[in-house]
Amino acid sequence: MTLIVHPHFHHRYTGVTRHVETVVPALVRDSGSETRVIGSGLSEGLPRITWPELLRRLRREPVVWHAHRNNELLVGMLLKLLGREVRLVFTRHTSMAPSGFTRFIARGADALVSLTKQVADVIALPSTVVSHGIDLTRFHPPEDRDAAWRKLGLGGRYGIGVIGRIRKEKGQGDFVQAIRPLLPAHPDWQPVLVGLAKGPDLDWLNQQMAGIEDRIALPGEQSVIEPWYQGLSILVHPSYAEGYSLVHVEAMASGCCVVASKLPYLDTLIEHGRTGFFFEPGDVQGLRELLDMLMREPERARQIGQNAAEEARRRCGVEHEARALADVYRATVER
Repeated sequence: MTLIVHPHFHHRYTGVTRHVETVVPALVRDSGSETRVIGSGLSEGLPRITWPELLRRLRREPVVWHAHRNNELLVGMLLKLLGREVRLVFTRHTSMAPSGFTRFIARGADALVSLTKQVADVIALPSTVVSHGIDLTRFHPPEDRDAAWRKLGLGGRYGIGVIGRIRKEKGQGDFVQAIRPLLPAHPDWQPVLVGLAKGPDLDWLNQQMAGIEDRIALPGEQSVIEPWYQGLSILVHPSYAEGYSLVHVEAMASGCCVVASKLPYLDTLIEHGRTGFFFEPGDVQGLRELLDMLMREPERARQIGQNAAEEARRRCGVEHEARALADVYRATVER
């Protein structure tokens, strides 16, 4: 049996972290391979392997090292020098153009995985497109969204907001400016920005929120994110660029009405007007018009969220991703 190892060498909890925590149990359950994690910053319940055991085993059996970051791929290259049958798989998570160094070391992987066709085109190396799936037992609509929102204790009748690391390129400033003039007419709606903001990013956010600080909640980074998806009626994702954001899929599966900047890959996931809404990245006025319409018609937002949850259940379960990755591992080892 092939040993599959997903390393995690990053100090913060990110979308990549959440992906590893989701896909590893699915691989254990569905692929028939022995899958383990190594590193720090991951949930305690995941199956792990120690360094001494890994070093012993890579000298006598096939090992697939599935890296998600440059530093993890570099460690995999060192391990390949020690084990005759170590295979390297590297997932490219972002659609931003890679540096020359990233492209150089990516050539050393035995197989590349891209989250979308756009990511594959940008890295410009042969790769297999495998999109992220999510754990539908974690992300699902609440029995009562109004009660779920009240449980968060932020006031108002409905929740609307952004989930993710707070920084300029993530577009939270556009959300703040779009909703600013709408707040007096919609007192039942409570805006919220869920995510980490510190240093220059926090200074920038405070400037954006000047004059409405008391109307927008900042609960900070949340290690348990499901209650926020279940409480929010409208999830805004105003980012200027993403490789593949789990936030879209998690929000849809949780029954949120997603209002997202139209990133290149999203039209394969969201149908405008049925399972969510699009606006052009950076178009504050376009975003404002969508939010105004939905805040005036909360039942429409609720229906769009229901449509999105049904679509996510049909297409976005992590078992689809696990099967596709298992095929990549199998082909890599056989090759």
